[in-house]
Amino acid sequence: MNDWPDDGGYGRGSSNPHPEGPRRMSHVQRPQVPQQPPRYDQADPNFTQAQGTGYDSGYSSGQVYGGPQGGGRGTVPPQYAPSTGAGGPGGPAPDWRKRVKVGSIVLVVGVLAWGIGTYAWAGSQMRNEVDLSKVIERPAEGDCTTYLIVGSDSREGMSAEEKKRLRTGSAEGKRTDSMMILAACSSGNTMVSLPRDSWVTIPNFVGSESGKSFPARGGSKLNAAYSMDGPELLVRTVEFNTGLRIDHYAEIGFAGFANIVDALGGVELNIDKGFKDKKSGADFQAGTQTLNGEQALAFVRTRYAFADSDLSRTKNQQKFLAALANQAATPGTILNPFALYPTLGAGLDTLIVDKDMSLYDLGKMFFAMKGISGGDGKSMNIPISGKAPQNSLKWDMPKVKQLVSQIQNDEKVTVDSNP
Repeated sequence: MNDWPDDGGYGRGSSNPHPEGPRRMSHVQRPQVPQQPPRYDQADPNFTQAQGTGYDSGYSSGQVYGGPQGGGRGTVPPQYAPSTGAGGPGGPAPDWRKRVKVGSIVLVVGVLAWGIGTYAWAGSQMRNEVDLSKVIERPAEGDCTTYLIVGSDSREGMSAEEKKRLRTGSAEGKRTDSMMILAACSSGNTMVSLPRDSWVTIPNFVGSESGKSFPARGGSKLNAAYSMDGPELLVRTVEFNTGLRIDHYAEIGFAGFANIVDALGGVELNIDKGFKDKKSGADFQAGTQTLNGEQALAFVRTRYAFADSDLSRTKNQQKFLAALANQAATPGTILNPFALYPTLGAGLDTLIVDKDMSLYDLGKMFFAMKGISGGDGKSMNIPISGKAPQNSLKWDMPKVKQLVSQIQNDEKVTVDSNP
């Protein structure tokens, strides 16, 4: 259908020589196309114009071809809602102080739980076997805490191979191989060795097992007391001859001593002068070296290599125990489970203590010995005045009484052990 009016043939090959003036074409109204509702929620980050209207303008919004939808051009990049999380755009910054505080609390609680568990385990392993309440006629208590530390020649738990390797022999029973008093005082710690050949009186006593009374026995070597009635009579004899009350008792045998040293990975020691001894197996050069369990045992047992025999041996025992305590009572051992548990296990298996000694008391003993090695205290032999029968040693009693008085009153020890 032609909407143009009849123009009389002009423009269609009309013969009219004069074209008519311009005409305005009548307005044509386009039909209204109803808007289609979007087929998808336009809030959807994957919504596109083509999906909403069915019409694709072909305009690319910058989306790279082959985007997440796998489609072609013209897709609108995903729109994300502003983040409200900590540290995100528009959100608050993370509270690092709070995080550090919470982390610190968790760490402290964990360390405390580990410490309490270790303390409980170690306490349950202690052999509290010596009953000092059976010791009669005891001296008055002093101001310092005193320990009688004993090294016995017990071979308990040792195999035939271990006895051979450590050169301990196979003697039955056990005897004291070393004895020393450790006084832990606020004025300074003091370690006093008691030679086992000391000539003393074994006083009257009540048998720890039999309950029977036994008369005094004058003129005996100190180590005979242990052989007669064990730790209780040894404590009774030391107290009777010194006048010093012993608060705690600790004893360790050959195997336990060697095992502790090995559990620590050896103990570093500076040996002033080299020496050899076939009986103990000692063979040392002068200088700083690390001793394993076998070497350490030989070092503290050697007596025949020295002119003064037992006196030199007691000095070596003091020196080594101080070095052992210095290495054991360090953060590297105490705070390291891989070092602490083997060390405690090796020592507590063979360490015999009195019934009143706690793990705390044992710790105090080790730290007191460590203090001596660090210069906070003094180590010495009991003052000796000369020889006695049976090639034994006679104590210098005036000096002994002065020494005991200074320890009892927590005074700095000034007594000298030289004859």
